[in-house]
Amino acid sequence: QVQLVESGGGLVQAGGSLRLSCAASGRTFSSYVMGWFRQAPGKERDFVAALTGSGSKTYYANSVKGRFTISRDNAKNTVYLQMNSLKPEDTAVYYCAATQLQSPIVPVANYDYWGQGTQVTVSS
Repeated sequence: QVQLVESGGGLVQAGGSLRLSCAASGRTFSSYVMGWFRQAPGKERDFVAALTGSGSKTYYANSVKGRFTISRDNAKNTVYLQMNSLKPEDTAVYYCAATQLQSPIVPVANYDYWGQGTQVTVSS
């Protein structure tokens, strides 16, 4: 079992930055692919970014590539999402998720564990 707790969301103006954190329980954190997803009101939950257990491979949705950076600290059982140059369309609830499947990493259904989500609101 893995429990995930996100933090770091908030209200920011367009062009600003936020850093989300996701703290995980458990002693096998480094064996999990970690992902970030987001869900805007009335829309499906979408893939944002993911990285492998070692952190050596990262994956990004086209909409955030070049603006967001995913990273992890396995000693702290924590994964991060640095979000720069934020746009109003980035407004959503952001979820952290974990899976032991190495691929594919985009589908929501492939992730076994989810956090409760943290709200990110970008004002224009």
